[in-house]
Amino acid sequence: MTSADAALSGTGVAGPAEIHANLSANGLYAHALRRGEGRLSADGAFMAVTGQHTGRSVQDKFVVDDPEVHDAVWWGKVNRPLSPANFTKFSGQVRTWLGQQPELFTQDLYAGADPAHRIRVRLITTNAWHALFARNMFIRPPRAELASFKPDYVILHAPEFEADPAEIGCRTSTCIALSFAKRTICIAGTSYAGEIKKSIFTVMNWILPDRGVLPMHCSANVGAAGDAALFFGLSGTGKTTLSSDPERALVGDDEHGWSDTGIFNFEGGCYAKVIKLSKEAEPQIWDASHRFGAVLENVIGDEHGNLDLDDNRLTENTRSCYPIEFIPNTVAGGRAGKPKTVVMLTADAFGVLPPIAKLTPAQAMYHFLSGYTARVAGTEKGLGKEPQATFSTCFGAPFLPRHPEVYGRMLAERIARDGAQVWLVNTGWTGGAYGTGKRMSIQHTRALLRAALDGSLAKVEFVRDPFFGLMMPKAVPGIPSEVLNPRETWADKDAYDRQAKHLVSLFEANFETFAGAVGEDVKAAAIRAAA
Repeated sequence: MTSADAALSGTGVAGPAEIHANLSANGLYAHALRRGEGRLSADGAFMAVTGQHTGRSVQDKFVVDDPEVHDAVWWGKVNRPLSPANFTKFSGQVRTWLGQQPELFTQDLYAGADPAHRIRVRLITTNAWHALFARNMFIRPPRAELASFKPDYVILHAPEFEADPAEIGCRTSTCIALSFAKRTICIAGTSYAGEIKKSIFTVMNWILPDRGVLPMHCSANVGAAGDAALFFGLSGTGKTTLSSDPERALVGDDEHGWSDTGIFNFEGGCYAKVIKLSKEAEPQIWDASHRFGAVLENVIGDEHGNLDLDDNRLTENTRSCYPIEFIPNTVAGGRAGKPKTVVMLTADAFGVLPPIAKLTPAQAMYHFLSGYTARVAGTEKGLGKEPQATFSTCFGAPFLPRHPEVYGRMLAERIARDGAQVWLVNTGWTGGAYGTGKRMSIQHTRALLRAALDGSLAKVEFVRDPFFGLMMPKAVPGIPSEVLNPRETWADKDAYDRQAKHLVSLFEANFETFAGAVGEDVKAAAIRAAA
């Protein structure tokens, strides 16, 4: 078998003129620049522009409706079915197209830092910068293991190939299709690199529950005493920022598993949102994004490559992808013990949730299944002036191939078994809703989190919030007392009450979507309007 044959083994692609297999960052940089795929920042990061797609194409993602997986898949808006016949046709077209290209780039990588639960992934793509993204994002095997590498899953990445909706049964010329039976992912018609990352997260969400491992869309870090913590949260809530704490070692910034032995990172890199990134507030992410080896998506720079991280002319979803070792204080091996603390983050743009609240186990499952945050005008296209509530079950609905209650039950069991304390943290607005109030102080948030993590916060006196049933601390050293109770930060208390009741009604409406799948304790913990 030739080296080209070995690099394409298991992909079904017949090799083109030249295969670039498992190149280092240096080699991928050289090819990406030669091919005109992007340019360098002043600090040496690789800058790529993804064109039409600057985020995930949620409506163009499909799961193949293979008979052996049909009954276990959570079909609906998240997992749209594609027939096995149409996938065979589509994947065949993608393989043929890839085989016709003059050169291809492959990377052999691991997903899962725990050897007992990892999978082997082979990416084949037309662009060097996408190969560099994957190399940054996943776990790089030792060189000695590459010679015998056999993929468990293959990603056929064809960003310039356009699918035919009439022929394939997809919606547009963009199509992301995943077959669990064939262990193959096809990505076509989009250059947004996050599709590579999230397709493998979806795979891990599929395979791990059968192994008794909870897959989670969360970041994780660990203190000097070995006390691990998890941070759940949707985009913009501070998951990456708050887990990158100089006083604690980072396990990972986005995707983890929780097994009987502890937690482990799925990835070997970070994928941080960098719009309006502050060097003062987020020095670790700033430094990681201003160096050779980082991949910047849709970030604007001047003619000399000096970055303007406030410039959103291409998208609000500007991104930086870098190896996790670019963060100074990380956990070698990407594994830690059982978590002592679980944090659920929300950026409440309505300005009515407290900065921190202690949750019971039943409340923890309720808020996990709710997955609430609120987006505001300017963060996404199509949003108006008023905050828009977003509920993404398990803080990661787009990546859940199984029914949400599968993951909800596993979280409740893990919390009960391992004795973790759960906190709800609001990184959103205070003193009023978006447009009137101001963003929660990151210094206050970090101080409250540190008190939660070291156990001191659990010992203070708490008071129950009348609208959401949350237990709020009455006083915390170093934090103004009025900050802890959101109603006290509003000049117009009646306006606060109206806004709080409005958010309660949104929680009530969302609860109806999963109320039938939870126990009486969770139903009792649900947020509801006062009788």
